[in-house]
Amino acid sequence: MTTDTSAASAAAAAAPAPTGTAATAQRILRVGPVNPQVARTLDEEFDALVLPSDPAERAAFLAEQAGGIRIAVCSGRVGVDTELMRSLPALEAIINFGVGYDATDVAQAAERGIPLSNTPDVLNDCVADTALALYLDTLRQVSAADRFVRAGRWAAGEGFPLTARASGRTVGILGLGRIGTAIAQRLEAFGCRIHYHNRSERPESGYTYHRTVRELAEAVDVLVVAASGGPDSVGIVGAAELAALGPQGHLVNIARGTVVDEDALVAALTEGTIAGAGLDVYEREPQVPEALFGLENVVMLPHVGSGTRETRADMAELVLSNLRRYLADGTLLTPIS
Repeated sequence: MTTDTSAASAAAAAAPAPTGTAATAQRILRVGPVNPQVARTLDEEFDALVLPSDPAERAAFLAEQAGGIRIAVCSGRVGVDTELMRSLPALEAIINFGVGYDATDVAQAAERGIPLSNTPDVLNDCVADTALALYLDTLRQVSAADRFVRAGRWAAGEGFPLTARASGRTVGILGLGRIGTAIAQRLEAFGCRIHYHNRSERPESGYTYHRTVRELAEAVDVLVVAASGGPDSVGIVGAAELAALGPQGHLVNIARGTVVDEDALVAALTEGTIAGAGLDVYEREPQVPEALFGLENVVMLPHVGSGTRETRADMAELVLSNLRRYLADGTLLTPIS
């Protein structure tokens, strides 16, 4: 599959190089690990500061440098949290690598008038592809079958258990945004009927809308979580929603681990409340509940939804285009509305 790079290319074309406002180490701060291309450019082109990870070193660093830092560049996994943002009195903008930004204190940023950008659109296809891979693996137990063969159990004459049909299912999409829509379009090719829950109804989609997450779960065979992270979506798939999905139901989560109550999910998988799950995200990454390791009805990925070379290059390009644009005229190409 060829990744569509038009969004990143257009963003780069629209972003002029800084003129007369060359960045200095007192202006840009890298927070946590970021994409290697971004890290290299921040160092070589912008001479950016790097926030120390050691608490004592960080405190000394901020005491000396915080007053001059205007721009923070971070990843969706680390972000600019409440304490750090309060430590940066001159902060003007936050540039985020990734679509998700729930690790950043968005409320404080809004109060202070600090704009925040992310990297939408360029990763839609790869994340949707990952969701489809998890959907197929969870229902057809591809990974479990692979382990079965490698363990010599097939050669020993043992039969692999029957699995669930993946085509023709009723699938619920929790969060019918850009990524959710891309997932739905892929599932339509498998003859699936699409239902959804969203903050607002989207009649133009032609899909079946449900007013609550629980009503959606009751109506579908598979629930695919594609909702945005953040305080408003924490735990919106809990024990009641998993019970509504039922013992033949499956869950796929490529959104944020916080959207699903992880303790309730572990209980549902171990007790048979639901049939299985495919997970790319977790509540306390990179920590994964040990109770899941011995289960054959769960497929676990290490948060690699957008993890292709092509998509990460597009995301890096968009991050740097946002930075250059802000330095040039004080605006962002892809601000969070």
